[in-house]
Amino acid sequence: MPPPPIDTTEAPPLILEAGRASRNYWRDLWRYRDLLAFLTWRDLVVRYKQTMVGVAWALLQPLLTMAVFVVFGGLLGVPTDGVPRPVMVFAALLPWQFFSAALSACSGSLVNSSNLISKVYFPRLIVPLSAILVSLVDFLVSAVFLAALMLWYGLAPDWRILALPLYTLLAFACALGAGLWLTALMVRYRDFRIVLPFILQFGTYVSPVAFNSNLVPEKWFLLYSLNPMVSVIDGFRWSLLRGSQSLNPVGLAMSTALAVLLLWSGTAYFRKTERSFADVI
Repeated sequence: MPPPPIDTTEAPPLILEAGRASRNYWRDLWRYRDLLAFLTWRDLVVRYKQTMVGVAWALLQPLLTMAVFVVFGGLLGVPTDGVPRPVMVFAALLPWQFFSAALSACSGSLVNSSNLISKVYFPRLIVPLSAILVSLVDFLVSAVFLAALMLWYGLAPDWRILALPLYTLLAFACALGAGLWLTALMVRYRDFRIVLPFILQFGTYVSPVAFNSNLVPEKWFLLYSLNPMVSVIDGFRWSLLRGSQSLNPVGLAMSTALAVLLLWSGTAYFRKTERSFADVI
């Protein structure tokens, strides 16, 4: 029996022509959404393949970090405003670990996918996006643990939890904007692969993870808010812990503006250098 005829009416052929990628870039990005899903799934499978505890590794790192901060925070007498210290720390670690993991994965995504980039056309923005989506899955796993931890301590959020997706989106924008800058630069300058872990480790200590940002003097708070993750972390605590964390509207506006600027400039630089990736990488 001969094979059935191939139906080519569903998806018209992709015609490569001069200037087409620039004119239809965002349309092509949507057209290749299946590739985005495939790359995300592939990275998830590769990460946890042949591991004993599987996806639980996404929880072990923030859990161990939380234990260290809880012990030292207790020894140093860092105030918690009546919130159990493990909950206070983990509510801040959740967005920070997402940002840190997403930025690390995004920054090296192009170099790690060099074979794919040099062989076939597709919008290169798919590669860093898929790396961040993998970190988003880890974030959701850790969020389940945070919910269980709050239930254990008898803490229930109020209506402010509705703002939580907005702060998650802000963290996503920060990670994607900075990641697009770094991944484009890392194609040419591999030094960033060595420098980035030190920057993220430093950021863990200067961001309000182990302490409450209310401890920062008012005269320094606007300068402190130049780190956009400050408002993200404060927003998570404000949304989840019933007012144990106050919000500074000016600081939040500054952080949001910086995140938008970072995302816009990162996308612009990525698009500007995208054509040379296959030649340089």
